[in-house]
Amino acid sequence: MNSVNRSYLYAGLTILFWATSATAFKIALRHVDHVQLLFLASLTSTLALLVVLLSQKRLKEALTITKSQLKWSAFLGFLNPFAYYFVLFIAYGLLPAQVAQPLNFIWPIAMVILSVPILGQHLSLRSFFALILSFIGVVLISSQGSFSVFAKSNPLGVALAVGSSVIWALFWLYNVRDSKRDEVVKLFWNFLVATVLCLGVGVFRPNFFSINLNGALASIYIGLFEMGFAFVLWLKALSYAKSTAKLGNIVFFVPFLSLIIIWIVLKEHIYWTTLAGLVVIVGSILYQRAGKAEPNS
Repeated sequence: MNSVNRSYLYAGLTILFWATSATAFKIALRHVDHVQLLFLASLTSTLALLVVLLSQKRLKEALTITKSQLKWSAFLGFLNPFAYYFVLFIAYGLLPAQVAQPLNFIWPIAMVILSVPILGQHLSLRSFFALILSFIGVVLISSQGSFSVFAKSNPLGVALAVGSSVIWALFWLYNVRDSKRDEVVKLFWNFLVATVLCLGVGVFRPNFFSINLNGALASIYIGLFEMGFAFVLWLKALSYAKSTAKLGNIVFFVPFLSLIIIWIVLKEHIYWTTLAGLVVIVGSILYQRAGKAEPNS
């Protein structure tokens, strides 16, 4: 198998795993609360990445860390996975999966906006229009099928789902500043930090360690296939890719495939506004990306 085929094989597996995540979140949250879910998933990811590092004989490298790198890991681990999934899981508890999932997908636009104050980049007219389109998409999805019954939408859930996208964008913007370390090593430390933070929060919560088998299995699945191994597979896909831009575009299949899985497994009736809003959001992202080839746009 040549490198291009390997790249698409790893990417395809990653997309499949990520597409199941929204459904897995909803199933897990039937049995555990958001802190329990985050703790078990982060712990699972930490152990999975530990196995990866051991198999690559790089554990010593991972554990050799300076104070500066430790501070970065603490900060990045707080952003993602801790804060990101903490907020996202609450959103999933308040909203239908078909609403929370696409609202969480606006992070590329959030990244463009946040790059202005963080990286000092210029906000182009194209990016501004993309932001407006994304906002229209958010309104469509939040309406849950009918503008006349907008009140049934949960404002807090919508705010948290959108907020999780902002946190995700912040994480990747700051992550590039820690570019000298290997990504798997950084992910290992990020998940370890999140596990410790969850444990610190959890010990003050009643029945934190009372987790049934269904909740544990769902959380472990998320830790393995939405978080830990999925990131490793995606990094492998990128390493074999001849064009990371082309490979990156297949990520846009995730929300649409995810809706199909939500419909089949969770039996949610998919609102026309969810599809319309998702198309608008993905369209706005593609429109904004197209501007990268036009410096004067």
